[in-house]
Amino acid sequence: MSSDVDANPEGNARPGQSVSVGRFLQIFSAVMLPMFLAAADQTLLATATPSIAAELGGLRDTTWVSVAYLIAITATVPLYGRLGDRYGRRDTLLVALAVFCAGSAACGLAVSLGMLVAARVLQGLGGGGLMVMAQSLIGELVPPRERARFQAYFASVFTLANVGGPLIGGLVVHHVGWRWLFLVNLPLCLIAGWRLLRLPRGSGNPAATPADPLGALAFASAVTVSLVWASFAGYRFGWTSPTGLILAIGSAVLWAVVITRELRRPDPFLPIELLRERSIRYLCLTIVSFASCLFALIFFLPILTQIGHGADARQSGALLLPMTLGIVAGSTVTGRIVSRTGRAAEMPIAGLSISCVALVLMCVLPPRSDLIAVLGALCGFGFGSVMPTAQIVSQTLAGRDRLGAAASAVSLSRYIGAALGTAIFGAFVFALAPGSAARIDPHNLAATTASQLSHAIRIGFGALAAVAAIGAWFASRVPRIRL
Repeated sequence: MSSDVDANPEGNARPGQSVSVGRFLQIFSAVMLPMFLAAADQTLLATATPSIAAELGGLRDTTWVSVAYLIAITATVPLYGRLGDRYGRRDTLLVALAVFCAGSAACGLAVSLGMLVAARVLQGLGGGGLMVMAQSLIGELVPPRERARFQAYFASVFTLANVGGPLIGGLVVHHVGWRWLFLVNLPLCLIAGWRLLRLPRGSGNPAATPADPLGALAFASAVTVSLVWASFAGYRFGWTSPTGLILAIGSAVLWAVVITRELRRPDPFLPIELLRERSIRYLCLTIVSFASCLFALIFFLPILTQIGHGADARQSGALLLPMTLGIVAGSTVTGRIVSRTGRAAEMPIAGLSISCVALVLMCVLPPRSDLIAVLGALCGFGFGSVMPTAQIVSQTLAGRDRLGAAASAVSLSRYIGAALGTAIFGAFVFALAPGSAARIDPHNLAATTASQLSHAIRIGFGALAAVAAIGAWFASRVPRIRL
């Protein structure tokens, strides 16, 4: 096991310094809203899909509305990290906010499904920078030990946005229509921009590694093909069909090109210089494992309750609230423990172990609503330990001059985990359900009986428990740091 690491890289504020209440409110109010907007739009449309399909047509193809946003946001995360380090993090965040605002307006005005998908790509191109630059600004403006408190609050905001997205979306769609899910972003973006302008501008580092546009294009292509294959194989086309095989081979070739190019370039698009470090690799794998479990639960717990118990969309969305509260509690407790002890790396080990136990119990116990609520809260409590400490550890190991690259590595890991968890868990569950996986459509769940699909999802929870256990092992390989 690695020895303790001093967390006070040159140029950062000393650990003994503290952030005043006024300063805290200034930073929190400026950075929280962009983070909330980016996180909420990842899950906001879960309950709006039928309404969008009714107006624009093509229920089956509405999956692209979510996939397009996820592809764009995943592909741009490393780019924003580089741009923030080079040109200044506050100004880069303002640019990302403007792009996100323009994409939101285009989504609200879309008159066809194709236009909506294109607008979601534009929105995702801005959304990729909101989370990364928000996290980087915390590292720039807040001393290391104080970051634990900030990261706990922001992890709570992120979780509330992700898990509350389907419930908020259902209420908005029910009362005013799906277009307002996007149009409401416009005044919120203006407020966020005003608050950001009140923060210190900061200065970029002209000597920082510049962005690699060709690397960005290659990475975006690899991500696109991979997510299309992982999202649609098994029900839009068979895994071994010509389409499935072409996409799988194309994905492997594109990733080989990306990796080969990035390893040879002095200015790689991806944060290769960080990923070469063993501790950062294990940290990123921990985040991928955590995000895979979290997003699989966000999307499939409502399905379990709707199919297994006949709950409506609002009731199934409400069943996610215990998990949300558990994550908030876990994040808060983790932040306070780290602030008092100065030790961060141990928390994800315990947290993911707790989540593993909860997922095992979800697999073996009957899927009653009360048990799901209690176990969801326990699982969330364990998940709450990961992101606050991951940000602190990554920023500490990377150093002040590479805060943007560190934030992009963490965010990229989270988004990859979210995509893989949702897509692969879905493919796994519907493969276990009766009939050919190629004929089962996740958007037409009535074709599958309640008991059969419920059984498949519970087996899937057992697989997620294994993923959480692997994540805890990855976390145990990260060096212990002292803040």
